[in-house]
Amino acid sequence: MASIATASPDVASLPDILVGPLLRRVTSGRWVMWLVASRRLSLTLALTPPEGETQRYPLTAQSDVAQCLPLGKHAYLYLIDLPLSRPLPVDTPIAYDVLLTQEEGVEKGMAEWAPWLCYDGATSPSVVIASRHHQLMHGSCRKPHHDSADGLVRADAWLAEKGGAAATERPAWLLMTGDQVYVDDVAGPMLRAIHTLIDRLGLVDEQLEGATVADSQALYRSSYTYYQREALLPDITSNAALRERFFGGVKKPVFTSANAHNHLMTFAEMLAMYCLVWSPTPWRLIAPEMPALAEKDAALYRQEQAIIDAFVAGLPQCARVMAHLPSLMIFDDHDVTDDWNLTADWERAAYGHPFSKRIIGNALLAYLLCQGWGNAPEKLNPLVTQAHCLLDEAAKDNENTLPAHDQDALIERTLRFQGWEFYLPGEPAIVVLDTRTRRWRSERNLNRPSGLMDWEALIEMQQTLLGAPSAVIVSPAPMFGVKLIEGVQKLFTWIGKPLVVDAENWMAHRGAASVLLHIWCHSKTPGNYVILSGDVHYSFAYDIIVRHRQGAPRLWQITSSGVKNTFPDTLLDVFDRLNRWLYAPFSPLNWFTKRRKLAIYPRDPDRAKAGERLWNASGMGLVTLDEQGQPTDIRQLDARGGDVIFPPPKGRQKP
Repeated sequence: MASIATASPDVASLPDILVGPLLRRVTSGRWVMWLVASRRLSLTLALTPPEGETQRYPLTAQSDVAQCLPLGKHAYLYLIDLPLSRPLPVDTPIAYDVLLTQEEGVEKGMAEWAPWLCYDGATSPSVVIASRHHQLMHGSCRKPHHDSADGLVRADAWLAEKGGAAATERPAWLLMTGDQVYVDDVAGPMLRAIHTLIDRLGLVDEQLEGATVADSQALYRSSYTYYQREALLPDITSNAALRERFFGGVKKPVFTSANAHNHLMTFAEMLAMYCLVWSPTPWRLIAPEMPALAEKDAALYRQEQAIIDAFVAGLPQCARVMAHLPSLMIFDDHDVTDDWNLTADWERAAYGHPFSKRIIGNALLAYLLCQGWGNAPEKLNPLVTQAHCLLDEAAKDNENTLPAHDQDALIERTLRFQGWEFYLPGEPAIVVLDTRTRRWRSERNLNRPSGLMDWEALIEMQQTLLGAPSAVIVSPAPMFGVKLIEGVQKLFTWIGKPLVVDAENWMAHRGAASVLLHIWCHSKTPGNYVILSGDVHYSFAYDIIVRHRQGAPRLWQITSSGVKNTFPDTLLDVFDRLNRWLYAPFSPLNWFTKRRKLAIYPRDPDRAKAGERLWNASGMGLVTLDEQGQPTDIRQLDARGGDVIFPPPKGRQKP
């Protein structure tokens, strides 16, 4: 039987700050920041513009500017939303420090408690508040146990090359466009580390209705908790839908990732995952040991351990990037679970059982607190307030257990919430879409893929864009993808197996595709629109125009994926070349696609082999925009080193 490694009971040895700070929606007049501490602290934010006096702001817990949520006995989440009394200057480096006041009144700065967050020669991190959105760094799909380098480490090296604090070179935002964590696809060593950290910090427990185990502690102790978690799902006739997917001879639960054997389930597991992928500090508090495993699983564990060790080695650099660049984040499926809301039938099965609903709800709650809140605090504070009350109740309980009824009530409210999308004014404006929770469900067949956004959500997007001369639109899935791959997804949908190939793209649902294309062809959307996407585990760029229309909008589809993930090399090479042949300009197949009114011009990556349009390597995207919102430079910061540039297409030839 598996057991959690025993953690040291010496609470005094815990560092004050466990994770962060992460800069979130930072502007000239507002400072939004996220961090996790081991205890309630006396914090002060010090801001030092290059000219002028240092501004000091006390961050008192439970004040109007700093919420402090107990995540367990020795973990406290600080959500800081500070209106600044004196606006900060733009386009210049502003040094900042988070000062910890010790019992004797001595202040300790970040150079002392987290020196890895400072670039060489600096005594603290810094931030540049851009006057316009001139440059954006973006990426998605950061899978810790994927055997590739980490794009965030490459981003840190790129910043260091630019001097760390160079205002003209600093991107305005770090846009994380989906799958910041993989809740559904977890390596054995990572799950073991999660359990050890839960024990070390005393993160909250919970009761589990409808599961084959009674509570979270029983889950952690179960002999099925590593590499066999699908066996913990209900196994009764009335819930057959939870286990009815078959492909390749493998029986799979409603959590349809092919690698769901270590799918996270509890709220504490989700919280621990965020701590372990964003900070090196939690790893220094634990010494997880391999549990008792079957020989096959033990061999896989050792293989994954080497990759996880390399991932952990890069975390100081990852943390430094997120302490220097304000970040915005939106979910995709793996932040919650694979195939999340892909079809109406999936939703019926997933939300129809209390245990699967709890797992999905826990992941969305963790997203709320760790990602969503920092995008738009004013929209999400009502949900955070209810989460705060829930966690306070657990803190009062000697058993440190979340009240089941209150947890379910919060999950129900969070699942019904509409408002995860958000908008940033500026030049150009940034419009971030929710393509997961406002789906356009198929009315003809509940097993067909839902539209990524329903009619109301699409019309809201159109209203936001009306009259806008330019905008950057973040869509986790590419609006305009590879035609051949979308055709393969359509084929699997026809034979009733959309979950097998994750058959979700903007063209997969007739209604959603029609409305989306109408928006781009509308006379009142004549501007320049850059669409940033991820999801697919390869990178590409398209220039797009509407055919036969004067004053039509100009669009650019720029996809950067993944930060730490790739597509199978041989398969992608086949798809790439077949797509070029089958959908050549003279091919009649183009007339059977929904986007035939658009002319699409691929950009060939400069480091690719002849004929390749898709770049398959981990890294971060970087796009530079002119004053009209048109991209002047599109590149991928390759995690292996060097830059991959996507120059403008040489000829106007549609693929």
